[in-house]
Amino acid sequence: MKKFRLSFIIPVYNEEGSVKFLYEEIKQVAKFLKKQRKVSTYEVIFINDGSRDRTQYILESLKQTEKDKLKIIQFRRNFGKAEAYNAGFELCSGDLIFTMDGDLQDNPQEIPRFIEKIERGYDIIIGWKYRRRDSISKKLASKLFNAIMRSSTRLRLHDFDNGYRCMKKEILPHLHLYEGLYRYIPVFASSRGFKVGEIKVRHRPRRFGKSKYGISRLYRGFFDLITIKFLFFYLKRPLHFFGGIGIFLFSLGILLGLYLLSLILRQINWQRPFLTISILLIIMGIQFILFGLIGEMITNISRKEKNYAIRKIV
Repeated sequence: MKKFRLSFIIPVYNEEGSVKFLYEEIKQVAKFLKKQRKVSTYEVIFINDGSRDRTQYILESLKQTEKDKLKIIQFRRNFGKAEAYNAGFELCSGDLIFTMDGDLQDNPQEIPRFIEKIERGYDIIIGWKYRRRDSISKKLASKLFNAIMRSSTRLRLHDFDNGYRCMKKEILPHLHLYEGLYRYIPVFASSRGFKVGEIKVRHRPRRFGKSKYGISRLYRGFFDLITIKFLFFYLKRPLHFFGGIGIFLFSLGILLGLYLLSLILRQINWQRPFLTISILLIIMGIQFILFGLIGEMITNISRKEKNYAIRKIV
């Protein structure tokens, strides 16, 4: 039986009441798995995403007794969950990578079930918050988001946005995360041919603090979904997207111009706005084609800089 090395990537923002309890729960489960000979070693990486409370102090106090297993990344300010994941993925060393929220709503007792599913041949497992312990507005927003995702992708998942995941390290190089795109990790994985599965997980009510997300999350998620569709279908061929629109507008302008020319040749009265519209359509068509060509050039420029700044690593 293969023994896994586990890495837990946990972004936190103002979670001073939760981080110590969460670490102790993960530690107990990891010790159990080591006794079961399923795990050889583990590490827990907290990414302090610009917290303004005592989160960093509590983590560093915990580090004094947990030198080998606990790692702490402190951002200089709040850069967002995607950049927190990126920093954690770069530092981690496990065979299996767990992502979890730091608010204690994700139950570490589910960790063995994730591993069992991975052992069945899956590459990434997404938690499904069954009997979700959130407000009605948050539940409705989640149902709407997931319904849109199922209709827009080929994945039949119930909870795309769930931060409780387990994935093989081979997936990490294929995750290009920024802004809100961390929600689409299973879509990234599936598009590269990795096998995606899900399990029901017990969702616990929040014990400390309050949720950091509002209704605006659904608004941003909609535009992130458009971004994902564009990236997957046109990232390597932006001219196909912009050029298609440009050709349509250009052709429409030419057809309207030819129609006006036929009216002139037949000495039939015509309205001046038609000529303006025809010229405008032709210009817009040329502009869209140029946008596509510029996009083609941009895709050939490697973007290597990081979008976060680390104060220190403990």
